[in-house]
Amino acid sequence: MKFFKNRKAKGYKYVDMALDLVEDGDDLNLVDLPKNHLPNNITSKLLYRDIVNIAWPSVLELTLTQLASMVDLMMVGQLGPWALTAVGLTLQPKFLLMIMFMSMNVGATSMVARYKGSGNRENANLILRQALLLTITFSIIASIVGFIFSEPLVKFMGAADAQTLAGGTTYLKIQMVGFIFMALTTTITATLRGVGDSRTAMIYNLTANAVNVIFNYLLIGGNLGFPRLEVAGASLATIIGQLVAFVFAFVYITRGNQYLHLRFKDGFKPNKTALKQIFVIGVPAMIEQLMMRIGIIIYSKTVASLGTVAFAAHQVCMNILSISFMNGQGFAVSATSLTGQSLGKKRPDMANAYVMRTRRTGMIISVIMGIIFIIWGGKIVSLYSDDVTVIEKGAKIMMLVGFIQPFQSSQFILAGALRGAGDTKATAIITFITVLIIRPGLAIILVNFMHLGLEGAWVAFAADQLLRSLFVLLRYSSGKWKSIKI
Repeated sequence: MKFFKNRKAKGYKYVDMALDLVEDGDDLNLVDLPKNHLPNNITSKLLYRDIVNIAWPSVLELTLTQLASMVDLMMVGQLGPWALTAVGLTLQPKFLLMIMFMSMNVGATSMVARYKGSGNRENANLILRQALLLTITFSIIASIVGFIFSEPLVKFMGAADAQTLAGGTTYLKIQMVGFIFMALTTTITATLRGVGDSRTAMIYNLTANAVNVIFNYLLIGGNLGFPRLEVAGASLATIIGQLVAFVFAFVYITRGNQYLHLRFKDGFKPNKTALKQIFVIGVPAMIEQLMMRIGIIIYSKTVASLGTVAFAAHQVCMNILSISFMNGQGFAVSATSLTGQSLGKKRPDMANAYVMRTRRTGMIISVIMGIIFIIWGGKIVSLYSDDVTVIEKGAKIMMLVGFIQPFQSSQFILAGALRGAGDTKATAIITFITVLIIRPGLAIILVNFMHLGLEGAWVAFAADQLLRSLFVLLRYSSGKWKSIKI
């Protein structure tokens, strides 16, 4: 397939896909077509090309972003286990404060993808403006709350000593100062991915990561004449990087030569219809994220009760695990965008064809990553800390991390497809069962009653991942997502 600029769409550019070669569907939705059916002029090669074209920038961006986070944590780790724990205890409160606008971003991505599929550029840009309006409102509220209650939040998460509490509080307060810039950037990224443009986000986020790592080096240890700020330096470096990403994203989205174009003259007056569309998808996603964060907070507090060193090992393994998320999440971007665009064109058969091939590709990569974690997990953990106990505990956990990789990848990709279809209520129910009940409940039993320590907590995590993968697969296989109307 030859990729070219669509000359009928003057004034902006986008990459054509196999989906553009397919006739629009109708309300019959082609639900009864054979499972492996492809239109006559479409081949698997064309579908894989679309998938990879959207996924590879996201995979690269997310992976390098997580690598930057790993380098960040490695630098912080040189200060001692207390510093690892201090930073780790701020993560869940920060994610909790992000729930409102991140959930609305799910709705924005899905709606932009649908409008792109149906060829309605005007409404796609309306969704962009409404999503930014919501993000500005929610992020200002969240940053004020987070700044004021930083110390109580870190203390609630289980800070075991004064040094850890002070470090975590400082880190979280600084994060709240730059919160709005990070929030707006994620919304721009979400809408760009809705139209299949993942390369732009890759460019500005990787630039921000480079800035982050440079300032980590300068500010954590006080190098090249800069002050030694330790944990505060790591947090300050992060928000400097986020500010750089926002500037790049804002400049790009206000230019007029791409599909999505932010024009201030169009106004930011609330649009009831557009907001309703975002909320229909976003509210269930928000409930899902809220339940997930509550479950993870209970889980993290259970692990924190094991002590500073155990939590440091846990935080290191979670950070390493996060890089494996990038495979599933990167390909989930393809699944979300292509599913939404296919359904916008009323071609659920194309959506299914894309998703099955996306899942297959992600699965291959996840198996390779699992083998790496199983064989070299201990060596990877040792990059974060020279504490013998941290390394020994971490090496055992990495065996389990390697085992769950294929299941985790499949779960991310199929859940991304469901969100692209607007089926966020189902994913919310699945999250309620697995993350809010199974993971924390089993962790409490294995840690507090069976005294299995950190290993018991990670068995609970694995149980959550395996069950969630099964439930998401069953929901996708039911086909109910094909007929959802928004």
